[in-house]
Amino acid sequence: MINMNKTLVALCISATVFSFSSCSDDIGEEITTLNVSRTFSPTGLTATVVNKTGVRLVWKAVPNAKSYTIEVFENADFSGTPVKTVTGVPFEQQPYTISGLSGETQHYVRVKAVGEGIDDSKWVTASFTTDAEQIFQDIDPAKLTATSVTVNWPAGETATTITLSPGNISRAVTPAEIAAGQATISGLTGETTYTVKLMNGTKTRGTKTFTTLIDLGGAIAVNPTDDLAALITNAQGGEVFALMPGVYNINADVIVTKTISIKGVRPANKPVINGMVLKMRANAGLSLKDLVLNGTGAPTASQLVVYDQALNTAYGALSVQDSEIKNYRGLIYVNIKALIESVTYSGNIIHDIASNGGGFVDFRQGLAKTFLFENNTVYNVTEDGSRDLFRMDAGSEVTANFSGIPSVITIRTNTFYNALNRAAGRYLYIRLPLHQIHFTKNLIAESANYYSNQSTTTITTMANNNYYNAPNFTASTVGSAKNDLGPFTTLDPGFVSPSTGDFTVTNFDLKANGIGDPRWRR
Repeated sequence: MINMNKTLVALCISATVFSFSSCSDDIGEEITTLNVSRTFSPTGLTATVVNKTGVRLVWKAVPNAKSYTIEVFENADFSGTPVKTVTGVPFEQQPYTISGLSGETQHYVRVKAVGEGIDDSKWVTASFTTDAEQIFQDIDPAKLTATSVTVNWPAGETATTITLSPGNISRAVTPAEIAAGQATISGLTGETTYTVKLMNGTKTRGTKTFTTLIDLGGAIAVNPTDDLAALITNAQGGEVFALMPGVYNINADVIVTKTISIKGVRPANKPVINGMVLKMRANAGLSLKDLVLNGTGAPTASQLVVYDQALNTAYGALSVQDSEIKNYRGLIYVNIKALIESVTYSGNIIHDIASNGGGFVDFRQGLAKTFLFENNTVYNVTEDGSRDLFRMDAGSEVTANFSGIPSVITIRTNTFYNALNRAAGRYLYIRLPLHQIHFTKNLIAESANYYSNQSTTTITTMANNNYYNAPNFTASTVGSAKNDLGPFTTLDPGFVSPSTGDFTVTNFDLKANGIGDPRWRR
């Protein structure tokens, strides 16, 4: 019985082998010849909003497709007539961009493959929501005052109302304004940041943010022929010095003992201040805005702002906004017992800084309760071989007087190019007793630096940064190095002209993801 079973098994195996061998000559033809009655459907369809009201479509190729058809609808069931139809799209044309869709609208797109002599494929779908339209043109600085603004858009484009906030200002757009593509809004408050919207019914057609000029009725007008240094030194507190365009040659240390503001009257024509070093004393606060601050001519190489008096109580806020800073040793120097309520650097272009003998940002014996560095462009920062970019050290005065005070350090949406390009240099040499660091959406290019190798450095958030020719921020081999673990990218930003200070980004993904200084992503 057992032998008979073995015989039967052997026969079955032989029959199977014989069956396979008998059709082996036809295997190649059967695999390579696939007759189908329908084109394969595309796969991997993605839809990304571009330029507010356009969409960028990407899909994977289909081997038996001659072309592709795209349809865009404003309804999820794809019924009725599509708002956009494109036929005969070759695969080589993708990513394929469709423009001119309705703003602030949910859209539904479908794509099918079209073959030759066979049926079209089934549709593949995706959805996306467009942003609000942007048909406003840039605001002409000559048409902006302390109490009014003139906005422009393409002549003849339809609109119903203009709204502004704050203030809940709203008024109808006249037929004459539509024909001209221009409207003036009056009754505004000086030195106030407004958002203006052009509406067509409930849909936004354009949005702009602007800041009205200084109301000279509440400020002290300063001309280049005036003694700006004496005005600052003799201030009583609360003054707003409104600088007219021109050149102010200071070439001296200037003592600040009262909380004051120094601002350019016309942002499009910033006043130039040469050789001024600001020495902070007596709990003073300081605001600098819309200035060109040139360290050339300063009596000694120094940072722009130096805290010069040890105090038991906190200094007022320091704010530096929308200014150009160049030819200094750094931005701030704190080497005495000094607690600062807040430090803000926002919207500045900072370049040609020689950090020799002091750091770019240099806290040694003091700290800021909050430190915000956002929307700045920093390029061509050099050093003497022993400096770091952001230094906030645990000096003896810090540990003795401020060890229980947290410092929240936020560094976001900045562009750094050739800023301390040194393999041994750190971007975050921060050792404060109690702190947290948030480092997000920054663009770092052309740098051999790394972040930190200090065990006391506390990086709370590090995400969505981009590194181009800057490998050590993600893969430093320095002992105890703190590398960015992601998510991050290493894309080429495609800067237009770094040698002339034009860091306009041409990389689509970096622009879409909001990486780096916003001024270069428009």
